Amino acid sequence: MSLLLNFYRGKSTDSEGRLLKDIWTWNDDELESVHDYIQWLFPLSVLSRFNPDAPLLTGNDIAAFKAEPLLQANLLMSFKRILTFLGFEMTTDGKIVEADNFHERIADIWAIPNHNWLRISRILRSLTVLGLKAPAHAFYDKLRSYYDSRRFPIPTNTFAYWTDAVTTK
Repeated sequence: MSLLLNFYRGKSTDSEGRLLKDIWTWNDDELESVHDYIQWLFPLSVLSRFNPDAPLLTGNDIAAFKAEPLLQANLLMSFKRILTFLGFEMTTDGKIVEADNFHERIADIWAIPNHNWLRISRILRSLTVLGLKAPAHAFYDKLRSYYDSRRFPIPTNTFAYWTDAVTTK
């Protein structure tokens, strides 16, 4: 049985003994300072340089995420929590907009390139691969608006990673 699927179904913990629902309750400081949860929330099929204990996404995992409503709902919940951390929220029609906390998140997330921009690449790719293409593209559209407007110092290579993440098959 897949450790990742059991974690996402709420039946087991990650490699550090944490339940998915508990990570959702962390405050922004915890999400910023802990670096070994993002690979569990947004899994990929490639080994993480930052968390070698994270599970690798398999074809069976991908099929399960696409087929099971509980997995889709929990992945969407993980995405919504990370959006809040980044200063965004999803509207009822699926658009990504700045949340009430956006301005207080600028210093940690948007003022300069940082590790959270790597996290964004992972989030976009994971959502796309696991069947949540519409939310991934809505997030990408918001990011593209920042890149195009030069509101934040998003380098061309970073934006290229984000673009690649949502166009992956």
